[in-house]
Amino acid sequence: MGTIRPSSVLVNSHVDALLEKVPERIKNALSRTIGLAGVVIISLSAMLPGIFITPTFAAEIMGPGIWLAFLLAASVVLPAAISKSELASGMPSSGGSYVYMERTYGPLIGTISGLGLWTSFLLKSAFALIGFSAYFVVVTTYFDIEMDILVLSLSALVLITIVNLLGVKKVKAIQTPVVIVTVSLLLFICAAAFFVDDFDMSRPIDGALNTDVWSLAEATAFVFVAYAGVTKVAAIGGEVKNPEKNLPAGIMLSLLIATVLYSAIAFLMMAAIPGEWWLDPNGEVVENPIFIFAEEVAGTKFGIFAAIISVLTMISMALAGILASSRFLFAMSRDNLLPQALEDVNARFETPHFPILITGVAMGLAILFVPLKDVVKLASGFKIMIFIMINSCVIILRQTSKEHDWNPSYKGLLYPFMQIWGVVAGAFLLTFIGQKAFIGGGAAILVGSITYYLYGKKHATVSTTPLSTFKNQFKFTSETEHEKRLSVFHAADFGGKNHLTCREFQNALSALGFSFTSDESRIIFHNVDSDENGVIDIDEFFNTFELIEEE
Repeated sequence: MGTIRPSSVLVNSHVDALLEKVPERIKNALSRTIGLAGVVIISLSAMLPGIFITPTFAAEIMGPGIWLAFLLAASVVLPAAISKSELASGMPSSGGSYVYMERTYGPLIGTISGLGLWTSFLLKSAFALIGFSAYFVVVTTYFDIEMDILVLSLSALVLITIVNLLGVKKVKAIQTPVVIVTVSLLLFICAAAFFVDDFDMSRPIDGALNTDVWSLAEATAFVFVAYAGVTKVAAIGGEVKNPEKNLPAGIMLSLLIATVLYSAIAFLMMAAIPGEWWLDPNGEVVENPIFIFAEEVAGTKFGIFAAIISVLTMISMALAGILASSRFLFAMSRDNLLPQALEDVNARFETPHFPILITGVAMGLAILFVPLKDVVKLASGFKIMIFIMINSCVIILRQTSKEHDWNPSYKGLLYPFMQIWGVVAGAFLLTFIGQKAFIGGGAAILVGSITYYLYGKKHATVSTTPLSTFKNQFKFTSETEHEKRLSVFHAADFGGKNHLTCREFQNALSALGFSFTSDESRIIFHNVDSDENGVIDIDEFFNTFELIEEE
């Protein structure tokens, strides 16, 4: 027997340490490149569309005092933001909230919550595509352009689905200028509101004081969706620099910015525009409040400019929303709770094409058949339910910390009072969402349970032993066998990028004579795919898992 390469021994020793503690491997696998500013940008980019639609619908419920509803909604979101910061610092992995609930409650609840989260995210993205049409009508009418709005919304959906399939690498780079321009626009409108002739601060104050508690609660539950994206960044917690500081600070800062911005806009909007302006002459709720606000404070031309920015903002958010929602199906498939096809990534573009396509189709159905108000209610209802569960996850993990070695780098303050408030207040708000939200939640439970018992239960209980078996079988090979393996891996690389998808990896193992089942080879692939992007680098794989003996 020849000598073993020292560098390979060191690499393999490192792998041994990583595999002994999966949580440690998860914490350190991803490169940390996102700073505090990036965390804030990502969180705000997921939230901003809410303010473009919800104010008028909330005003229909409780009148001009809606700024108070935005404040109360933020107070209910706060516990979930704190809880998710803690969970993300302990489990920074793709899939976000789904991962936390699956790890805490098990695969059945994981399947139900994963499908519920997927539905919630795609509804919010559909909400942006439905909502932008009202602003686009303003633009087309001003420039005397005829266009079918439904066709426009569906065309935008097709376009952003294709963009996601092609794998846009700089979606975040697109989001940054959009967020900056949008926030600047909203701040300018707010400042200009003080100079309107009919400006009257007593309208929103009296509206808040004179409303009844039930109308306030209903409006609060309705606008909840505006804050739904605040914790989205937690799903990429493994890529955040100093996550124990930047992640909670970024989430809290973005929540603070959104709360102040939303409440100020709602307050000044009602102070600047008299009467029940949120209803059109036919008694229907107007769906372009930011245009009306901008037109009131700075004239029609500025209102048109604001409408154009509104359209770009909501399309931009929907662009990122499709990939975000598709990641839940991708993550569930990685846990063997859904068929393997949903974790396969395109060999050329390296994107999870089936989850993206399914999400795009589901969004199209929502655009075609679900009214905007119902989309908002369903999205808010799902999100409140998820936030309740997120708070409960922290309580359970804290109470069983010794058994499960729960010691994240960040732990939220005021435990368990914040979590209890989040659960109780969330449950209270759910009662005001309406019957359709409960029907949607019930449907998620039913579909999730059926999916688990028909598929997930048969596939998700595979032991992690195959990883150890594979590791032992793959190391200590000869130069000849190494060249053979390398040739087979490259032959399986259909995309020619020195990467293998899960399916290609399975084909390579099969060609080399490794007798692992489909589920076992998926577990091996997932452990090798440390950055969880659906592909593995061939060279890194061999450097990490293979020790070569000299012949």
